[in-house]
Amino acid sequence: PKVRGTTSATKMKRRIHLGLVLVCSLVSYFCSCSAFYLPGLAPVSFCEDGKGGEDCQVLIQLFVNRLDSVESVLPYEYDVFDFCKDAKEMRPSENLGQVLFGERIESSPYKFNFKQDIKCKAVCTKNYHKGNQEETVKLEFLKMGMQLNYQHHWIIDNMPVTWCYDVEDGQKYCNPGFPIGCLVTLDGRVKDACVINAEFNKKNTFYVFNHVDIKITYHSGTTEGWRGARLVAATMEPKSIKQVDEKTLNCETGNPMEIPGEFDNDMSVVYTYSVQFTEDNSIKWASRWDYILVSMPHTNIQWFSIMNSLVIVLFLSGMVAMIMLRTLHKDIARYNQVDQEDAQEESGWKQVHGDVFRPPRKGMLLSVFLGQGTQIFIMTFITLFLACLGFLSPANRGALMTCAVVLWVLLGTPAGYVSARLYKTFGGEKWKTNVLLTALLCPGIVFADFFLMNLILWVEGSSAAIPFGTLVAILALWFGISVPLTFVGAYFGFKKPAIEQPVRTNQIPRQIPEQSFFTKPIPGIVMGGILPFGCIFIQLFFILNSIWSHQMYYMFGFLFLVFIILLITCSEATILLCYFHLCAEVHFRCHFLRLHSSVLVHLCRGCVCKEDNIKYQITGEYKPSLYVAQKYMAHHDVR
Repeated sequence: PKVRGTTSATKMKRRIHLGLVLVCSLVSYFCSCSAFYLPGLAPVSFCEDGKGGEDCQVLIQLFVNRLDSVESVLPYEYDVFDFCKDAKEMRPSENLGQVLFGERIESSPYKFNFKQDIKCKAVCTKNYHKGNQEETVKLEFLKMGMQLNYQHHWIIDNMPVTWCYDVEDGQKYCNPGFPIGCLVTLDGRVKDACVINAEFNKKNTFYVFNHVDIKITYHSGTTEGWRGARLVAATMEPKSIKQVDEKTLNCETGNPMEIPGEFDNDMSVVYTYSVQFTEDNSIKWASRWDYILVSMPHTNIQWFSIMNSLVIVLFLSGMVAMIMLRTLHKDIARYNQVDQEDAQEESGWKQVHGDVFRPPRKGMLLSVFLGQGTQIFIMTFITLFLACLGFLSPANRGALMTCAVVLWVLLGTPAGYVSARLYKTFGGEKWKTNVLLTALLCPGIVFADFFLMNLILWVEGSSAAIPFGTLVAILALWFGISVPLTFVGAYFGFKKPAIEQPVRTNQIPRQIPEQSFFTKPIPGIVMGGILPFGCIFIQLFFILNSIWSHQMYYMFGFLFLVFIILLITCSEATILLCYFHLCAEVHFRCHFLRLHSSVLVHLCRGCVCKEDNIKYQITGEYKPSLYVAQKYMAHHDVR
């Protein structure tokens, strides 16, 4: 026994020693690892002409993105308008999220070397002759863009070129886009950007911004240890200046470039630009987006939203605690008394204990929706969590949508498992139909609406139209990965035993008594969604702004916190609604779906209110149907 004890102690010491060696090795390995950058976020160094190399670029390339407007549902590519085009056009590779969002990035003729200021350089000249039908069409399309306030979106070093101007209370707002031009109407009303210049005052006249003053701010990097400099800001100021020709340029003063509403005479538009470089070592490369985000004063509103949501959660928590600790505890204690003879006759929720777990009449659809809901819930949670960690920042273009689509595809297994397990609990036998509906029903509805909307965008020539190859890739991800994973999850779900109910279900359903007004479906839907909608309506406003007003959304920390609060609110509201209906002797007839419906109703109402505030120009043969399709798809995605 003594020898055995000594041997065991020796083995234990060896194991502890090996464990310590392994831990120390892992720690030393990770400490020696070098830092890495996310794709698309690695810094680029720039050097002066003659000092460049593989790790330090000299040429700064300005890229252009699609043009969009808050007054129209259709974005267009840069090449659709009659602007100056690059002789050797290049298109950087775009990820799935960028394609789905309709981004179309391409090179432009605006090129310049680092730290070489440019004063009034001509890019190209566009001539329009009255008798030329093709040029007339191009000019009319350009005027349409100015009338609907279409915005340029330029990019330098993966950073938006912003137009910064003063707003109320002395604050400065930096817009990641700038307009093509502006319009003074027939009645002399100045629209959009025409308010910046008092010379824009001629009736029924368009003013095109044919000149831009670009200012690039860089960090020299002299004290940072890297070679060359890094760009930390890119701003611009649009101007309308009429030029005689490309040889005699004057970009400081001059009459504005006017385009009359009635095209009567031949005309030419000369596009020019100036570039100025400024050194500012106080701005770090990692915080170069801050000047854009700080100009959006939404932080105070966000904290108000959080406090509002917390008050609602505290109110609901108090209601649930009162019911659970007082009412239910008292009822259960009285119900479980030893002397049952003296107990009063059962009433309220105790009378329907044999009916609450009765399988619903639409058990197939319920299980399918819960399976799809589980898939979307996990996808949303992981996406928001990664966004909070900074992996899906606005600098990483398209990463948010790409992450969401990939996660949805890979999460087919939980959807199939939950749907199959619940359907088996309901006593269903059509397992093949259940699996097929789980894999195809909800995604099929969304894809059908998406495909029809894409056909309209193709006809309209919009850049938001998804290329055919991308549609094939989406179908391949759906049928090649998501559907098989759904079958795998359903296989394991059907192998599991059915969930056992805590009480036996009566063979004969109990008759539901006459209900009061507040326990009927419609009032329950309206009242049940007020509190959950109150938690998210402010965040909903900013999300809809980013979608339909083309603004930048970056407050994922607030959104994740509100998402957690919304989950708590919906859970507590569900408990309250179920308790009130059980007290009214209403047994299980899918009444818990009323909360889902109520939140959806209020959410759709918020979308409609927001969209009504945006005065879309939806005239045309296909635009009204496109507008309705976008609204329906947004509401279905929320579900």
